[in-house]
Amino acid sequence: MTTSAAQRWADDLASWGIPDHILDAAPQSPWIHPVSSFTPTGDLFVQTPSRLRALEALDSLDSPSVLDVGCGGGRGVFGLTPPATNIVGVDHQQGMLDVVIQQAAERQVSVQTALGNWPEVAPQTPNCDVAICHHVVYNVADLVPFIEALTSHARHRVVVELPIRHPLSHLSDAWKQFWDLDRPTSPTAQDAADVIRSTGVSAVLEEFELVEPPREITDLDVEHMRIRLCLTPGRDDEVREFLLKRPPQQRSLATIWWDT
Repeated sequence: MTTSAAQRWADDLASWGIPDHILDAAPQSPWIHPVSSFTPTGDLFVQTPSRLRALEALDSLDSPSVLDVGCGGGRGVFGLTPPATNIVGVDHQQGMLDVVIQQAAERQVSVQTALGNWPEVAPQTPNCDVAICHHVVYNVADLVPFIEALTSHARHRVVVELPIRHPLSHLSDAWKQFWDLDRPTSPTAQDAADVIRSTGVSAVLEEFELVEPPREITDLDVEHMRIRLCLTPGRDDEVREFLLKRPPQQRSLATIWWDT
């Protein structure tokens, strides 16, 4: 029997699990999402395909609204205000939603939030003109109901942004260096698009590159990488040396969008 796109997606995601002997010895959980790393900073109005496709659906509307699923601190949705004047943020961390509420107040944007995992919180989440979801789907094994709930909550368009390859791919060389562990290469953005199209929508995939200027390696960079690699604080000097010698990492991203 041919394996469905959704099942392949789930199986490929499962292959990214950290081996038990490494995870059990980790001094703290590697699955960290520091709120400080998600607070919107810098230029939020870079003309990426994700922003442009959302703007196309918003610009002709009066008082348009945007639903941001997995909003973090709101970097994606605040890049759409204006023209959006009403936003709804969904996240499983209250700290992230607190940032969104604060940022919305500073920008004089109407905001509602929903605490929890999508699509479990979808029934109590209002529909909006556009739904966006940035850098979330690689955390979703059961992708079909997740996508269907996005589609049902968008009156005009859904815009999903994700790396072309798994977001942990940028650590593959580090896992090899510190643990001699080979990491997977699937799933990809194309695999996500296949699952999305299997729900019956006509999804378009656009790939693009983001160039980030070089910057100094900070103590926080070292700490975050060490935690994600399940290493002890005594390895910080080795992690710092690895980061300093590492060539610049290019961000290869994809936008997947469809009209509802």
